[in-house]
Amino acid sequence: MLFGRCYQGKGRSGVDKPLWDTVVKKSRKRAVPNDMAASWSSNSGEAVYRSRDAIKNLKIRARIQRVTSAAALSRQLQEQQASAQHERAGIELDTLGSQPTPAGDDQEELVVSWQEKLFSQFEVDLYQTESVCVSPLDRQYHNDVVALERAGGRRNRRIFTYTDHDRFTNLEEEFSQSLVIPSKSIPTFLAERMANMRHRRHERRQLEGYIPKSQLITWEPSEEFVRNSHVISTPMQTMHIMADLGPVGQLGKRENEHVLCTVRVDGSGVITVKPDFNNTKGPYRVETKGEKREVWHLTLENASAPISQEERSREQHVYSDLYIRHKDYLDSLVGQDFEMPPPGILRLLVNGEIVSAQGYEYDNVYIHFFMDLPRNWSSLPLQSFSGVTQTCRTRTLGTENVAFFSYPFSFEAFFRKEDETEGSLPEWPVLYFEVLSLDSWQRHRTEGYGYLVIPASPGCHTLTCSTWRPLQCGTLAELRRFFVGGALELEDLSYVRVPGTFKGDRLSRFGFRTVTTGSVTFTLHCIQHARAFVDASALRKRRQSVLDQLGGFSQQGSVYNVLEAFQKARRRMQEARESLPRDLINTSSPLAPEPTA
Repeated sequence: MLFGRCYQGKGRSGVDKPLWDTVVKKSRKRAVPNDMAASWSSNSGEAVYRSRDAIKNLKIRARIQRVTSAAALSRQLQEQQASAQHERAGIELDTLGSQPTPAGDDQEELVVSWQEKLFSQFEVDLYQTESVCVSPLDRQYHNDVVALERAGGRRNRRIFTYTDHDRFTNLEEEFSQSLVIPSKSIPTFLAERMANMRHRRHERRQLEGYIPKSQLITWEPSEEFVRNSHVISTPMQTMHIMADLGPVGQLGKRENEHVLCTVRVDGSGVITVKPDFNNTKGPYRVETKGEKREVWHLTLENASAPISQEERSREQHVYSDLYIRHKDYLDSLVGQDFEMPPPGILRLLVNGEIVSAQGYEYDNVYIHFFMDLPRNWSSLPLQSFSGVTQTCRTRTLGTENVAFFSYPFSFEAFFRKEDETEGSLPEWPVLYFEVLSLDSWQRHRTEGYGYLVIPASPGCHTLTCSTWRPLQCGTLAELRRFFVGGALELEDLSYVRVPGTFKGDRLSRFGFRTVTTGSVTFTLHCIQHARAFVDASALRKRRQSVLDQLGGFSQQGSVYNVLEAFQKARRRMQEARESLPRDLINTSSPLAPEPTA
């Protein structure tokens, strides 16, 4: 599979571009200095691409060309500005591109593959001596350098590479000099946080096995501590395309090594190139430091071989076949038959969360809750309808002390509407809960009671329920609650709403003293499943309430049961008929006349 056709992405401009269509602007032969500066690309930011192909197929063409030194350029501009006073106003300046194409050390063009090792002059001089090789990688580089010398020398002169295994990639990346003049942009928050990730990876190797015995948790971390403790976990490979831009005849000095391009690839196929490929932009203007400040042109192109039309169509066929097979596999796991409740049955699934509680007198609160199913509701035999949250400390938010539980719960219930008289009113399940507190002396106190009616409409609901607790008059009760713990409690939590044992028409709580306490916040995700929804969607009926749609389905369910019983009886009769002798079945045939003597 070839590489070039898949490297597409968005650069800083946010425009999709195929990398194999790289076109570099040519230098104008005669131009004014402003036009010369305009032909250079000042946008040296990184670009992110994504590829499904093997990264080993990536190839980058790097080309550097010495233009002139900055001092010579400044002197040339001053001389032409002085002569402009005596000559005609429109003087044309011979640009740097009009000079004859330099040769030898002044230019170099090289195609570099992914993680291809190209030695610099410094490395060749270093690894020629076997005594300085310590690690297995150094000894391997020594053998490679010796083999290169026997084969006639390097094919590169100034351009070389540092692969992911080299020490430079991990230790010296921070101190490298990037020649490309960056555009004036403010680094993002993420860029600042990710700036020194790779360097901390090797710093941590030195401290491996060391665990501090004190201050395991830093309660008030500083910005420097957060920056130094942020560790990246995504595996990533890095490669640097370098250049030795020293003077002619003085190659091989580490201070003259500079980064031309950095390529990073992670395991998900995301490729980061800095600076981006030139494409239709002009070459990058690079400038060295030191006494002889020289100007160079840098051009980066994607040299990966493009995929042919035949291979492209074959690959698309392979991918489509793969997706079809994967879809069939998922369908086989799920199955074709969708589970449907019987007619007249509503299936209710509730995935809820006890989010928080606030406004209570004591700290370290927890909640005990249970679900009550009204008449005509049922559940599975092993379904749990009660639970207890963890004990949670409160924190101050504004003027309230809030305890965040984030406690999940779920239940499933079934409703069957049997009574269809006009006077019957539907009832939904009710969630009763009790808020309690626990202190360090194991003293329990009742902080409040409340209830929550499950919403009749499906979807996400966020509800806040107020609570209250029984109040006993007198100072003695409050002292007992403070020192000993405990208070008046309800024997039946359903008394918060309507007691389950109540059979009358009116419920009086006259004389029952209570005090309002805090509130509890719930988040409910309700799912309703019924055959009536499918039938209404097929008939394109206007959706009404859930129980209105279920209305009349008890009769329909009865008819459905009668028809199903009739079909079963019919099949049994047919089976019995087939088992009888044929002469008994053919009872309608006429009798043959008996012969007479």
